[in-house]
Amino acid sequence: MLNEIQQDANERMNKSIASLENNFTKIRAGRANPSLLEQIQVDYYGSMVPISQVANISAEDSRTLKVSPWEKEMVAIVEKAIITSDLGLNPQTVGQVMRIPLPPLTEERRRELVRVVKDEAEQAKVAIRNIRRDANSDFKELLKDKEVSEDEAHKAEENIQKITDDHIKSIDAKLNEKEDSLLEI
Repeated sequence: MLNEIQQDANERMNKSIASLENNFTKIRAGRANPSLLEQIQVDYYGSMVPISQVANISAEDSRTLKVSPWEKEMVAIVEKAIITSDLGLNPQTVGQVMRIPLPPLTEERRRELVRVVKDEAEQAKVAIRNIRRDANSDFKELLKDKEVSEDEAHKAEENIQKITDDHIKSIDAKLNEKEDSLLEI
């Protein structure tokens, strides 16, 4: 029972870190990354789908993304979706291929992105701590119901704290890595 609670908490903490990594990929560090366009939705014959389902997205070089819609009719629709997104990108269309130059980040914008990244990391840490709190309350509930001894509950709480500390360290490492890539010129 205690192991199941610990395992569940560990899995949930891993999901929180995966979510943080996903959020970090959406914050551009000055380099062209196809994941930058992932959240853009396009109208594909009446239904909204991610841009990656109607076009091939690749990094042409470190400052340019290349978008190639699979259908000729989708070129204008994809272009409009990119322009109206809140990313501030202006695609240059030639035939069926769109090239999206990424403007270099200003120092002020880099600092702003670092603040956003720190906020994302803090939210992930809060999620991890909430998972720890839930696990500890489950341990206390088992102790109250006399399903486990005090020693077992105490040991389980120590294990959850170790798991939490490891995940917090992982978040800090990912945060430092992202900060460095944002501040790199």
